[in-house]
Amino acid sequence: MYLSRATLLMSGNCRLPAATSTPEPTTGSDSSGTASALPLSQPGIPEYLRSTYHWAYLSELGQVLLDRPVVVSTILWGNARRLMAAAAAEFTPGQKILQSACVYGDFSPILARRVGPKGRLTVVDVAPIQISNCQRKLVPYPQATARVADAAAPLADEVDGVCCFFLIHEVPEDYKVRIVDNLLGMVKPGDKVVFVDYHRPHSFHPLKGVMALVFQWLEPFARILWDREIKSYASRAEDFDWTKRTYFGGLYQKVVAVRRPAR
Repeated sequence: MYLSRATLLMSGNCRLPAATSTPEPTTGSDSSGTASALPLSQPGIPEYLRSTYHWAYLSELGQVLLDRPVVVSTILWGNARRLMAAAAAEFTPGQKILQSACVYGDFSPILARRVGPKGRLTVVDVAPIQISNCQRKLVPYPQATARVADAAAPLADEVDGVCCFFLIHEVPEDYKVRIVDNLLGMVKPGDKVVFVDYHRPHSFHPLKGVMALVFQWLEPFARILWDREIKSYASRAEDFDWTKRTYFGGLYQKVVAVRRPAR
């Protein structure tokens, strides 16, 4: 799971939509590790996030219970480290990377180390409580910052790549489209967007029934990924070269979309 909050939830960095925005500062770390103010517009918390995932992502108790590497690993059936490493390996030192949602566990520090001191990692999330938690994790990495923002709304960041780790399964269908299109629109020719999320497991996967129940009870927007390709949410999929690799008997997938040169 991305351990994105909901993933964790389900045994699997966020939700998103949009709402009225009001200017509010957040903080990041400067080169000395000191918190510094960053101007930004804070989106409202979407109703579906409040009603479906409040206990996991908007609750301090949920954060305390879930934001533990061992919990994240358990939720992803022992595949957390493998999936995080696969996502991070798509990027190179010195790049400017956007992470589209906070993730429980140590995924953000892993990405920060991957881009290195000459790179830049920006983490966005619609929930202030998640951003505050992520900022604490990133204090040792002056090349990384986190701020409140909606992954489904235009982002002004100039990036070399985007990582969307276990976010798509957590949002309703209309937001899936908005997020995928928004993230794809951020990259230049030759640059990529990396999606890691759930996928239809093989027919006789021993956990297929268990995961179907998890989705039914805790992840109402996830089951559709067993029937739809992430690529299908892109309104201009033809502008990208798409590759997909599955893991753990097909239960998880890594989809990489590289923007083609302009014609």
